[in-house]
Amino acid sequence: MTKTFTTAQVSRHDNEKDLWIIYKDGVYDVTKFLKEHPGGEEVLVELAGKDATKCFDDIGHTTEAIQLRETYKIGTVDNTISEEQQTPGNSREVTTDDDNWEYQEVETKSSPWLPVILATGVLIYAILFYYFWFS
Repeated sequence: MTKTFTTAQVSRHDNEKDLWIIYKDGVYDVTKFLKEHPGGEEVLVELAGKDATKCFDDIGHTTEAIQLRETYKIGTVDNTISEEQQTPGNSREVTTDDDNWEYQEVETKSSPWLPVILATGVLIYAILFYYFWFS
């Protein structure tokens, strides 16, 4: 059975002694590969705890590198939340350790100034349009 992780869980493995990355939907523990990486350690350290898909694909790795990557796979990443866990206006964060995690409600706030700025921009555009079109 494949172990499933959230991106929040993967993000906690973000240093040279404990280095995980995400490639597509897979989670890879590349801690032991760090010193052997032909592109240098700093590339993997920079991607530690993050999604490395774009970077890995952009480099154009060999078939051997792709096969080697799969030997470090420890699970998959899945951040889906069931509908009964979702609440409008709130997002969720993982707040405890890898094996015993749960969701905590986090209030999200939007700026009250966004509609004012947009309305002001539209008004200025309308004035300029009127001035240049009818003068």
